[in-house]
Amino acid sequence: MSDLVFHVPRSWFSLSGEGFRPFYVRLMKGLDARGVAYEVEVLDRDTLPQRVEADSAIHVVHHGRFAHPRARNADVAYIYPFWNFDAQGIRAFSSIGKTAFPQDDIDPEVARPFFRRLRKRIVGGRTSRYEQPTDAAAVNPAKAAVFLQSEGHRIVGETCYLDRWQMLRGVCADTDGPVLVKPHPRDTDPTTHEMLRALADEFPHMTLSSGNIHDLIAATDRVVTINSAVGVEAYLHRKPVVLCGQSDFHHIADVARSPQDLSQILSRPPRKRAYDKFIWWYFGDRCLSSTDPDLADRVLGRCGLA
Repeated sequence: MSDLVFHVPRSWFSLSGEGFRPFYVRLMKGLDARGVAYEVEVLDRDTLPQRVEADSAIHVVHHGRFAHPRARNADVAYIYPFWNFDAQGIRAFSSIGKTAFPQDDIDPEVARPFFRRLRKRIVGGRTSRYEQPTDAAAVNPAKAAVFLQSEGHRIVGETCYLDRWQMLRGVCADTDGPVLVKPHPRDTDPTTHEMLRALADEFPHMTLSSGNIHDLIAATDRVVTINSAVGVEAYLHRKPVVLCGQSDFHHIADVARSPQDLSQILSRPPRKRAYDKFIWWYFGDRCLSSTDPDLADRVLGRCGLA
């Protein structure tokens, strides 16, 4: 009988598909070296509950949010090579969101170098989850930068406290100074751009930009988003963040659960936070790295199989 069962997309089994992600390849090699039995199956979300109940193994669900004592959900956690490996879900649904951030217990001598390395790679390299313009462009200073997400490619409704238009209108109405807005690069819906043009006419201090995300973050006093990975990237810039939706990295952000909350947050000067400690805690402690030589041991520990 297998100790672990991996549920992954069907396309990964095809030579023409994406193939298995390095996280799984390295993990399985580590399990082989330790003599741990496992199986790999095509992910069927409809029958997953019955499949999990059919045995006593730990079931690893790719890109899942299947909460079960014997399930672990896995996928990239905003920044490669770090992965969520969690009993509740991934990203906005992971249990990290309900875990207290132990700021006072974290050694700054451990956190700072970790933060600097990640900042150098992401901010210094001007990279992001989605392709960005490579040329640096001058961006006028702004009081706030709003980063929209693509609602056509993922389910965001249940994670929103405010929808994107409530968020953007609130920021424009309550910000005394320039507001930068970057549409999501994957949002090609003409309705989105029509609405943005109408808001730009209504609020002359609002400017649309398709520039590199890091240029925009560097130019602004604070970043506002629903729960995009840009919030994490803003932490790497040491910039204050306002979140308008459910997130598992809310611990050092201001969270607006209503238009009134957003207005009150924007009326206060932004506050600096323990960015270096949080980045280490989230990625170095709460997540797993696919490059970690002890990856298999950490996975087995989280599965109660160590």
